[in-house]
Amino acid sequence: MKTTVNLFRQPLFPAIMPARYLRRLNRFVIECDLDGRVVKAHLPNPGRLWELLVPGRVVKLAKNTALPEGETHFTAVAVEREGVTVLLHTQKSNDVVQFLLEQRLVPGLETAAIVKREFSLGDSRFDFLLEEGKEKILLEAKSCTLFGASLAMFPDAVTARGRRHLLELAAHTRNGYRCGVIFVIHSPRPGLFLPDYHTDYAFSQTFRAQQNILFFRALGIAWQEDLRLSTDIREAKIPWPLLDRECRDQGSYLLLLTLPSDIVVSVGSLGRIHFPAGYYLYVGSAKRNLAKRLERHLRNRKNFHWHIDYLRDVASSCLALPFRTQDDLEHDLAAALDRIADWSIPKFGAADCSCPSHLFGMTTNPLPRPDFLKLLQYFRMDRLIVANRDL
Repeated sequence: MKTTVNLFRQPLFPAIMPARYLRRLNRFVIECDLDGRVVKAHLPNPGRLWELLVPGRVVKLAKNTALPEGETHFTAVAVEREGVTVLLHTQKSNDVVQFLLEQRLVPGLETAAIVKREFSLGDSRFDFLLEEGKEKILLEAKSCTLFGASLAMFPDAVTARGRRHLLELAAHTRNGYRCGVIFVIHSPRPGLFLPDYHTDYAFSQTFRAQQNILFFRALGIAWQEDLRLSTDIREAKIPWPLLDRECRDQGSYLLLLTLPSDIVVSVGSLGRIHFPAGYYLYVGSAKRNLAKRLERHLRNRKNFHWHIDYLRDVASSCLALPFRTQDDLEHDLAAALDRIADWSIPKFGAADCSCPSHLFGMTTNPLPRPDFLKLLQYFRMDRLIVANRDL
């Protein structure tokens, strides 16, 4: 097995070029402005990356020599977010983990030696096989790019593969292996780490269920501008009691709906309402069975019961954004959206409360908007730290 280069002294990529992010064409291709010309770049990261890929952000490109002629000539390897360089290239995270293991910088694995990378066992393949004395260790590595002021979360998109890895590792503990997962957080700021139970409830439930079977490590790292690894490496702790409290199938949610053109809709007791073309954000809550509630909203054909059903029926698309928690966030979410929205529909979804509305309109897609992304970050992550200052 090849020893990694010294990432403290040598950049992860030999030459990088700064560009400005423009848009994402598909899961694996983005467009950037490189010295005044629009170029396509391969994006080796299937995550949503909403909080990273914001128009105008600096994206670091490397010359692409691996793909055949006619494919993209560049690879997007990192992005700048509020002064932090975040690695986008998920495959390179394993190189980082190998280096950290070789430098004995992974807590609990300081004396473990790497036997093999990409180790196959039965029908499974794991990132690392380690050895510590006579003990054999299976280790999976995950790249974490989702973080707030003090808390990092993984994953940022549903990962059936990630959940399967946890179950496979747990199964191999019964065969005598010590098994675990290391999450590489591409920022030194977060002191805490949790699975993202808002985005992937199934993965988070599995993560929570394995806390006494698998070992988990979360390490925050920092990248210098030339993509050399900083020596500032910190372990983030997992607040298990907070996870037990919050990882439940209940909470609040946003529905993001798209109307491609103006339309007038009869909305139950509210009567006929004119909806301008644009993007709409609806705030709701479910004290239990949140997943089923969202499934209902995402279906087109159903009996109309709530105000939102009438709008959902004519919308061209609908995206659900859950906020799983025991706290009642519905009215706070509505107030926060009211401050950044371009307009609202009076009393829509708010017949039984004092809020002016629970439906807010925007002329542009809110997902790339920094003010909306900050709202998501606060209610999903930063709020937890504010409410639990003893963590």
